Amino acid sequence: MNIMDFNVKKLAADAGTFLSRAVQFTEEKLGQAEKTELDAHLENLLSKAECTKIWTEKIMKQTEVLLQPNPNARIEEFVYEKLDRKAPSRINNPELLGQYMIDAGTEFGPGTAYGNALIKCGETQKRIGTADRELIHTSALNFLTPLRNFIEGDYKTIAKERKLLQNKRLDLDAAKTRLKKAKAAETRASQLNSARLEGDNIMIWAEEVTKSEQELRITQSEFDRQAEITRLLLEGISSTHAHHLRCLNDFVEAQMTYYAQCYQYMLDLQKQLGSFPSNYHSNNNQTSVAPIPSASSNVIGSSALTSTSSLVITSPSNLTDLKECSGSRKARVLYDYDAANSTELSLLADEVITVFSVVGMDSDWLMGERGNQKGRVPITYLELLN
Repeated sequence: MNIMDFNVKKLAADAGTFLSRAVQFTEEKLGQAEKTELDAHLENLLSKAECTKIWTEKIMKQTEVLLQPNPNARIEEFVYEKLDRKAPSRINNPELLGQYMIDAGTEFGPGTAYGNALIKCGETQKRIGTADRELIHTSALNFLTPLRNFIEGDYKTIAKERKLLQNKRLDLDAAKTRLKKAKAAETRASQLNSARLEGDNIMIWAEEVTKSEQELRITQSEFDRQAEITRLLLEGISSTHAHHLRCLNDFVEAQMTYYAQCYQYMLDLQKQLGSFPSNYHSNNNQTSVAPIPSASSNVIGSSALTSTSSLVITSPSNLTDLKECSGSRKARVLYDYDAANSTELSLLADEVITVFSVVGMDSDWLMGERGNQKGRVPITYLELLN
């Protein structure tokens, strides 16, 4: 019975507090009540926290779109995450393309030029798919997870304490309003002190003023304590920024590794394919662009950019002359080339070597000679000299 009485009293007290806050909030909006303003430092911290939350959410969502463009796949991963279950492994687009290329190359025949090229391209696409999978995993672990932990953890705590601070402020302002009204009533009663009844009213309002002053001191103390708690939490936003900066560096490093791997895979593929022969003997006699030279570095640097800016246009007739020339001729090397195996000759840009054709050799290659060194060289890396 006592427990029931206690619960009823507590429920009534909570309802009274809620009603008091609602009245105070409404009167503030209508301009009929004063509002205690937070100090400028605390306001700045609150603004910084809100700004951090908004931009963290936007960056996190767009990063998820970047790593997984398929919205259905993102929804599926979200559901599995909420169910605390591991999402099933799914083949990604580069891996699927690679498998199609390998299957097509096998169907056409690995011994044919086109079939062999498809198989090589397919294997490269699969390696890119593996790198893509590793990028997603690393980015989710080192970048997205810390951002999500802030939104779902730290900021929720800040929002909870901020709401509590707002309630304490409403309680404080309501107490100020009650004290103000009690003092005004006490003053009116003292002015009408002409009868015994009015004297009783003075005593009543004096007690009410004393009670309101005590309530104000309590609410002021609670408000100050909550403001300090909120301020300490908000000052941790600077540490959050520092942590997110480290996570951003990890994300950039993961992207750099991914793109460097993809670049190296394509360089290796280009080296295996040699050149693009089907374009050089087309019926429309259009000029063809020589391929970008290979590089030994596994990162995309300024040397690669310089190479792309110095592409040389070589006419089909010049290439045909190189292949069909009788005897040996001098040729200038257009780009650096690293030999893929012992049958090939490594080249340096702008050096002059001796070239000649060999019966039965692939149409995209010539035999190159530099002193005692001899090996196959790709025809598109050469410029025939008169």
